[in-house]
Amino acid sequence: MEENGEARGLAEGKILSIWMILFVVLVLLPSMFRVSLGISHFYVKLLIKILEWATLQTEEGVKKQKVLALENLISTGIIQREETSMEQEIAGQRPGHFSFADVMYFSKKGCEAVAEDEVTRRFSSEELVSWNLLSRTNANLHHVNWQLTVVWVIGILVRYCLLMPFRICLAVFSILLLVLATTVVGQFPNGRENRPQEGGICVANHTSPLDVLILASDACYSLVGQVHGGLLGLIQKSCMQTSQHVLFERSELKDRHLVRKKIREHIADKAKLPILIFPEGTCINNTSVMMFKKGSFEVGGTIHPVAIKYDPRFGDAFWNSTKYSIMTYIFNVLTSWAIVCNVWYLPPMVKEEEEDAVHFANRVKAVIAAQGGMSVLPWDGGLKRKKVKESFKEEQQKKYCQIIIENGSVGNGNVC
Repeated sequence: MEENGEARGLAEGKILSIWMILFVVLVLLPSMFRVSLGISHFYVKLLIKILEWATLQTEEGVKKQKVLALENLISTGIIQREETSMEQEIAGQRPGHFSFADVMYFSKKGCEAVAEDEVTRRFSSEELVSWNLLSRTNANLHHVNWQLTVVWVIGILVRYCLLMPFRICLAVFSILLLVLATTVVGQFPNGRENRPQEGGICVANHTSPLDVLILASDACYSLVGQVHGGLLGLIQKSCMQTSQHVLFERSELKDRHLVRKKIREHIADKAKLPILIFPEGTCINNTSVMMFKKGSFEVGGTIHPVAIKYDPRFGDAFWNSTKYSIMTYIFNVLTSWAIVCNVWYLPPMVKEEEEDAVHFANRVKAVIAAQGGMSVLPWDGGLKRKKVKESFKEEQQKKYCQIIIENGSVGNGNVC
C-alpha cells in the first residue's frame, strides 16, 4: 500500500512538473519577452476550418430534411423596418396639413418598439448567421446529421475537459488574472503607430471587462470607471494599489464633478500614463456604438480613439451584466473556443474651435464605429437599467410640431 501511495505521489508530481514547464515555456516566457510562438493563431485557423465544415454540414442537412432554410432558423430580427425618417413618412404622404392618419405612423412605431426595439437587442448576445458549435446558437442544429452530432459532442469534451481546466490552471499560476487564462488573440491590423501617449485620453467602445485586459496587455493605462462589488470590485482594489485610477459612483452627481477635475489634473501631467475611458458607460454587444457621455470630452486634451471588434464565431465576449454575474461570465468565457478580436489605434483627435463636447463625442464615436464595422446609435446605454428620459419623448413631439409648422398648417406654431 505504501509503495502504491509513493508511486501515485510520484506520478502526480510528474504531472504537476509537466504543467509548470508547459506554463513557463509556452505562456510565461513568451509573454515576458513579447514573443508569439504562433500557437494561438494556428489554433484559430484550425477552428475556422472546423466551423466552415460545420456550416456546410448544417446547410446540406437542412436541405436534405426539407425544413426551414438556415437563415430562417437563426433569425436576426422578428420584424422588418422601413429605414425612413418621420419627415419622409409624414410630410411625404399628404399635401401639407394636419391629418388624423398621422396617428398611424406613431402607432406603427410604437408596435415596432414593443415587438423589437433597436436598443434592447443591443444588450443581448449577438445572433450568428452560422452555428459555432456552442449551445448559445445551436437551434437544435446538432441533430442535422450524425457527423455533426459527433463533432459537437467532441467539442463539448474538449472545451469543458481540456480547455477549461488548462485555462483555470493558468489563471492560478498567472499574476494577470484571465489575461493569460483565456485564449485571447488580439490583432492590431493598422499597427501600433497611433497608440495612446502619456497625458492623453484613450476612448474605446465597450463590450466586456476583457477590453481592459486586451488593451493593458499592449500598454499601461490609468482607468476611469464605475465602482463594482464582488470579484470585480476585488480586482479593482488590487489595481488601485499598482497605479492611479479613478473610480466613481455613477449615481452620485458630486462624483462626476470630482472625476472631471481628476481627469484634468491627470492629463496636465504629461509624465503620467494615458487615461482609459469607455464613454458608453456600459457593455454593448459589439454590433453598435451607443451614445458617448460628454464628460470625458469636456476636459480638453488629445483624444486617442480605439476601436475594438470581437469575432463572435469563437465565443461571446459580451457581458450582459443584468443577466449574468461576473463569475458566470468568466465561466462562459473559459468554456468558449477562444476570444478573438481586432484592435485599431486610430489617429489622435482634438476638439475643433466652436465645437461643443456633444458634437466632438459624436465625431469620435462615428470614427470608432466606422473602423469597427458597427452601427451608430444615438441612444444612451443607461437605458439598460433606466427608463427613457422625458426629453427623448419631447424631442419627437417637437420634431412633429416642426413638420406641421413648416407645412404651414398651424398658424404661427402656437400649438407646439
